[in-house]
Amino acid sequence: MGETTGGGGWRRAGFAGAAIGVLAAGAAAGVAVERLTVGRSVRQKARLALDATGPYGTLRGTPGRALADDGTVLAYETDGTDGAGGTGVAAGARVVDGAGEAGRTGVAEGSGEAPVTVVFSHGFCLSQDSWHYQREALRGRVRTVFWDQRGHGRSARGPEEPVTIDRLGRDLKAVIDAAAPEGPLVLVGHSMGGMTVMALADRHPELIRDRVVGVALIGTSAGRLEEVSYGLPLVGVNAVRRVLPGVLRALGSQAELVEKGRRATADLFAGLVKKYSFASKDVDPAVVRFAERMIESVPVDVVAAFYPAFGAHDKLAALAAFRDLPALALAGDQDLVTPASHTEAIAEALPGSRLVVVPDAGHLVMLERPGAVTDALTALLARAGEGPDNG
Repeated sequence: MGETTGGGGWRRAGFAGAAIGVLAAGAAAGVAVERLTVGRSVRQKARLALDATGPYGTLRGTPGRALADDGTVLAYETDGTDGAGGTGVAAGARVVDGAGEAGRTGVAEGSGEAPVTVVFSHGFCLSQDSWHYQREALRGRVRTVFWDQRGHGRSARGPEEPVTIDRLGRDLKAVIDAAAPEGPLVLVGHSMGGMTVMALADRHPELIRDRVVGVALIGTSAGRLEEVSYGLPLVGVNAVRRVLPGVLRALGSQAELVEKGRRATADLFAGLVKKYSFASKDVDPAVVRFAERMIESVPVDVVAAFYPAFGAHDKLAALAAFRDLPALALAGDQDLVTPASHTEAIAEALPGSRLVVVPDAGHLVMLERPGAVTDALTALLARAGEGPDNG
């Protein structure tokens, strides 16, 4: 049986926290969740045990900081082709060893070209650590950059609220300027990260034309998110959408109280995260808990600052910048947050793209079916002529 919290106001705060949990998982309305039959203390101990299980979120690279055009500090990390977590030199620098100059990092001697850099952009209420499996698989094989969107992970929040997708596109440009100022690029984005990549293309088509050699858009959308029902009756979802911006502003002004309520409804929150992040019954509980931790780490007022951006997002026209490039459009077939139909629409706008719909997978497909995602990314790199060395 579930427990109650003390007092009507506290109970309301608890359910407000649960509602924010739904948003953080990508939903816009409450859902019914089965009651758990074990005690709260047992469940809490189980969560703590899962927190200590597995390497999720432990991979680290060479840290860096990019400065957005509004002064916000954005955290990123690079992994290089030396297998040691970083290139050991700035992008474009020359490496000198016992045999003399050996060309730029990660490039064969005498090539005179900068290495390809794969830049990963994560989704809403996640962090760069959401790419754990792909980072592990590509480490030492290709140069990569992972960054935290503003207000997420180790990046600062910044002064601009509400936050727009266009703002995030400018942030990505700042990260590229700092972490990969030259050489070919492959851009990878999941969910909000994919929207960020589209915003970059919309504002800087010349960058796409001159430097980008491939793009992967995973579990994302080019627009019309107001039509998504999250697996719920659309009439109810639309009613919630009408009042939600005002509710979020109110909750954001009482962030401390709502965060307490969010913790008090941890079991409900966990059920919502699993429902809206994963689809398969065999997903590793430690992976589910890892996703919970990432989502829990994003403050409610940050959720409130980002939420309006999704309804306004419309970047279908921006996809034209990628039409002549090797492209990957990938989604889980049971994604309730950005349904596979949105990925199919992206693929239709990119005639040369490869469409991959992963069976029995939800929104966090890169964590739920990591092999399928990593294989698709490796194939994209090969199509772009920048495949990692498999030798």
